[in-house]
Amino acid sequence: MDREKILERAEELKEELISIRRDIHAYPEVGLQEERTSKIVAQKLRQLGYKVQTKVGITGVVGLLEGRYPGKTILLRADMDCLKMMELNQHIYKSKHDGLMHACGHDAHTAWLIGAAMILASYKDQLYGNVKFVFQPAEETDGGAKRMIADGVLKNPDVDIALAAHVWPSIESGKIGIKTGTMMAALNNFKVTVYGKGGHGAEPHFCIDPISVSCQIYMALQTIISRRINPVEPAVISIGEFHGGAAHNVIPDKVIMEGTVRTTTEESRKKIHQMIETIIKGITEAHGASYSLEYNEDYSPVINDEEITKLVEEVGISILGEKNVLNIQEPTMGGEDFAYFQQKVPGAFFVVGTNNPHKGIDKPLHSPYFDIDEDILPIASAVFAGCVLQYLNKMKNSLNEGVEQ
Repeated sequence: MDREKILERAEELKEELISIRRDIHAYPEVGLQEERTSKIVAQKLRQLGYKVQTKVGITGVVGLLEGRYPGKTILLRADMDCLKMMELNQHIYKSKHDGLMHACGHDAHTAWLIGAAMILASYKDQLYGNVKFVFQPAEETDGGAKRMIADGVLKNPDVDIALAAHVWPSIESGKIGIKTGTMMAALNNFKVTVYGKGGHGAEPHFCIDPISVSCQIYMALQTIISRRINPVEPAVISIGEFHGGAAHNVIPDKVIMEGTVRTTTEESRKKIHQMIETIIKGITEAHGASYSLEYNEDYSPVINDEEITKLVEEVGISILGEKNVLNIQEPTMGGEDFAYFQQKVPGAFFVVGTNNPHKGIDKPLHSPYFDIDEDILPIASAVFAGCVLQYLNKMKNSLNEGVEQ
């Protein structure tokens, strides 16, 4: 891996990457509607001479760089969709689509993967193997990774390993964060409807009060985390919606609660589902109420392969310096559908710091004031490109050793 050459090329691309990112930021598109973004990506990849597939998983784009020599295939992934929220920043590249915003950095992810494709284009004749650049729709809402896998993104040629990254506001700009093992949580959501018997608020003895029952359920659910799950294992149950009643003196017929469950293991995911059902059933029966429960398992946990995480670490240290590669100690309870790729092939998901208070870049993900330090774009591009070259060069060395023997 030619560290100096990669960094030099990445810095040459900086202004172009900023321009691409700002263009995408100004015209955000929600999941499975990323038509404009997909066209930009496809055009850039075609200009580089890559084989390009569009409409993979509805609006996804795949660019294939085929090396001169046979070898392994590495997949690099970026997500393209935005969030349904109003941007409150006043930048010249502020969202022009009311109610839509790139508040999770997917515009940056798309730009830096285009940058990696630009860097690697000049290495085609030196590569042992292939690179798939995957621009994925609908990470925020619909699990676009699963759609792309169903459309064959891991085939022709078969993918051996996968890499992805995310902007990270809690880490200083210019640094990356890595973690072996569980990096992000499994996502689940549920909706419980408690049915009681409504009536006048002055005569509760003629009613079955679903608000009272639901409050008991709410409190009891928290004991799952505090008393039923190993205290050293991260897990979360949060109720985000609680709807019941329409007048101050009327006991309603029903209450609806909706919430999220986050776990770092599939085992806990299954156990908590069963515990939630048991608690709701017991409390409603005790009060003569009834219930319905909808429980949906969304993304699985992001679990990083040890060897591939080590690859990112080595490349990161080579390109950025040891002090700029951080080992993250605890998983985040956020989720990511990159987990679907990791269920099929070994993979690693790392984060790219963007916190820079001097530039006013210190807002969390999903904030209406979120923005990134654009200096990180060439840095991320260089790390991705470096990982490709080091991984495929190792494959080259293995092939050469086999020939010599």
